[in-house]
Amino acid sequence: MGFSTLRAGLMLGCALTGVQAAHAQSASDSPPQAGLQDIVVTAQRRIESVQKAAVAITAVSGTDLIRTGISDTTNLQRLAPALSVQPSGGTTSIYVRGVGTQAGNSYAENAVGFNFNGVFIARPTAPSGVYYDLQRVEVVKGPQGTLYGRNATGGAINVLPNRPKLGEVSGDVNVELGNYQARKASASINLPLGPIMALRLAGQVVDRNGYLSDGYDDDKGEAGRASLLIKPSSDWSMTLVADYYHQHGKGSGNVLLPSSVANAPALSARIGGSDPRSVAALQSYATGVAGPPFCGGMGQLITSGCVMAPRGDGYMDGDFWGISAQTEGDLGFATLTVIPAYRSSSSNYRSYLPGFMLQVSDRAKQMSLETRLASKDAGSLRYVLGGFYFSEDQSATNYFSQGNLSTTLFNPQLRTQSIAGFGQLTYLVTPRFRLVAGGRYTHEAKRQTTSLAAGGLPNAVNPPLGAAFTGNLSFNKATWKAGVEFDAGPRSLVYANVSTGFKAGGFFVAAPPNNTFAPEMLTAYTLGSKNRFMGNRLQLNFEGFYWDYKDQQISFVGGVPSSSGLYTQGGVTVNAGKSRIYGTEIELRFAPGKSDQFGATLQYLNGRYNSLKTAVFSNTGAPVPTGCTVTGSRLANPGVNAARFYDTDCSGKPTVYSPKWTLNLDYAHTFALKNGMKLVAGARTAIKSDFYLNVNFQENEKQAAYRMSDAYLTLEGTDRRWELTGFINNIEDRAVLVRAGNRPILNVSYGTLAPPRTYGMRFAYHF
Repeated sequence: MGFSTLRAGLMLGCALTGVQAAHAQSASDSPPQAGLQDIVVTAQRRIESVQKAAVAITAVSGTDLIRTGISDTTNLQRLAPALSVQPSGGTTSIYVRGVGTQAGNSYAENAVGFNFNGVFIARPTAPSGVYYDLQRVEVVKGPQGTLYGRNATGGAINVLPNRPKLGEVSGDVNVELGNYQARKASASINLPLGPIMALRLAGQVVDRNGYLSDGYDDDKGEAGRASLLIKPSSDWSMTLVADYYHQHGKGSGNVLLPSSVANAPALSARIGGSDPRSVAALQSYATGVAGPPFCGGMGQLITSGCVMAPRGDGYMDGDFWGISAQTEGDLGFATLTVIPAYRSSSSNYRSYLPGFMLQVSDRAKQMSLETRLASKDAGSLRYVLGGFYFSEDQSATNYFSQGNLSTTLFNPQLRTQSIAGFGQLTYLVTPRFRLVAGGRYTHEAKRQTTSLAAGGLPNAVNPPLGAAFTGNLSFNKATWKAGVEFDAGPRSLVYANVSTGFKAGGFFVAAPPNNTFAPEMLTAYTLGSKNRFMGNRLQLNFEGFYWDYKDQQISFVGGVPSSSGLYTQGGVTVNAGKSRIYGTEIELRFAPGKSDQFGATLQYLNGRYNSLKTAVFSNTGAPVPTGCTVTGSRLANPGVNAARFYDTDCSGKPTVYSPKWTLNLDYAHTFALKNGMKLVAGARTAIKSDFYLNVNFQENEKQAAYRMSDAYLTLEGTDRRWELTGFINNIEDRAVLVRAGNRPILNVSYGTLAPPRTYGMRFAYHF
């Protein structure tokens, strides 16, 4: 069957019912049973089976996260076809179905909400610090403008830790050893503290060498978590959670793309950008690039120091901690949930990810309070009503250096406050047919005080910061959702809805007045169906979606006005006008017996920027390579230097991080051994068509179609208290790009690679 035939089938399926993809294994540790297991989720702020939730969710249990070796959001995309994750120096950019934000500096905020233990985290700079001792992870697709609201235009990721249990002594120990001298250990213990209290302690240590030849792409960190449950009665409880994570090592690295420099090392060799072999290739290329007289003229940009090559002195040094207290009470007619929380993030790093130096110190403190009232699942009218308050103070210093030709220093002091009220109602017209309506009203205010300095030859390379400038922005927006749900059978749900998402505007690094961007809005139309057949052995889910995007926020490296009035290079965010994204997702799971599990998820995604016009900045005035149409050019700083703007029109180009086709397959078979033990053999593969990684749409910054496969073999003890797993990931050892961008001035491309072939052993013990 060819892709054209598959596409025709998908469009027909979408017209009939739609698709929902919920890849989930049981969160319990019970022995394998005939049929498929259910997993409980709270994506709609109430407890329900994932098969009864009329939203698109990929849910992965904590047990499966351990068995697949997933300890961060980057690797989560191996199990969630709609998810793409891009490391960005000391930050993480998350995309769902092509919707996300390219984080490049301290101003950036994701368009996919990240929530840990029910608490929204504004800047998930180190999300890997929470991926241990988990109940499950939920990836909710599409705008969550009603129940989540803030910065959830593309969807939300919910990371839910295990909670303490009363009257029980239990725990887990997990140890993993692998190539690249990978060592990972996690442990947890649950302790009863009398009849109404329980304490759960958990921690993780990760230490792995870098995947690249220069030591970058390593993983080093220590994390700990303490959870205290106080349950004075069956109706009321409070759960206090405190967590801490220290992140260090060299951080994410880059590779010089051979398609932009003829003699650059092959991607498969994983030669890091600061490796002498990569630097030599860059210097060889630079001998044919013209430079201004004060940089030595032709071929002297690097040797003169005007342009900096990547170096090996990058590092990460971050401390992140938070505390929350979730109170839940049964009021008789409804359940009350109150979650106050505080979080502190201190991120310090030096990175050469884009091909030049980023030196960043960023400290953020956030407070939040969410209150919800959820009705009981009885009666004709059911509801979730709530209020949300969020406040963040951020203080940062960002220093970006291209070399002596161009430097930028700025110290944003940012404050954000957001207040929202929300509600979602479900009305049972009949026991099988329901109407859904929801709304959220958000008021968000932002302000900044920032000083900026732009330098470079022939003037001062590192001038002092200019006078501080200020800015104030405020936004008011109502978002809503309307839909219908119908139980077509005992295990069949059909649903359709229209929902909206909103992400507030903000600032980017530039002197006023041209230093702001407007909010973005997304309207999503969804038609879906979830089904179980054959005595709960076959699951077939569908979802068809059409997303209408207005004023989509696009970030790229462009020209920004400095406090001196001259244009320099910096991170720019613009509103792209209109874009549209549509597609369909089909998910199949089949358990013919106790010993076999088969799964397949197929996603078709078609995204286009209906209108996307940018102005690309060139420090030297030389044309900047682009896959878009250049409509004209103009001097940026007439009479001062040769810097020039090139106006480009990228309208009609596909949305980034949007492979048209994604196919995930997995299979596991359990062998019963004579001594009562079990041997589980499993494999999975992901196949993706090509996609762009940058809004400049250069062909050399495009990931070609690829396949990536994993396999594992697990021996389970008789009482299932222990298991030993041998694994191999990325069997093909594909060099897959997860980020790519143009290195200004030289106009060469650097990229970041997904992990290479990794293998090792895992041991788990449960007590």
